[in-house]
Amino acid sequence: MEIRTGYLYHIKDEYFDVVNDENLMQNHEKGKKRPTYFTIKDKNILWFIPISSKVDKYQKIIDKKVEKYGFCNTIIIRKIADEDAAILLQNAFLTLEKYIDHVHTVDGVH
Repeated sequence: MEIRTGYLYHIKDEYFDVVNDENLMQNHEKGKKRPTYFTIKDKNILWFIPISSKVDKYQKIIDKKVEKYGFCNTIIIRKIADEDAAILLQNAFLTLEKYIDHVHTVDGVH
């Protein structure tokens, strides 16, 4: 599978078992479906950035940061597949290609 910047992926449960980091968003956390990750590939480095549909929740966090610091560079709200989504830059992590489970192709992240 060719991993490409701008595509959405799922991560295998095995990754979270190996890494065992409670600070990462976990697959199937609290009975929910696993998160989808926006991917940036820089040479052989794969960055995975969690995507959330809880836009209202994260917009409030953005607003508080902007009020306090004048900006927010840790969360951005964008349209992904014609739906608003929160891109959680603050939760980005590195992984290896062998832990990628599934790819979603979407047109246009705005």
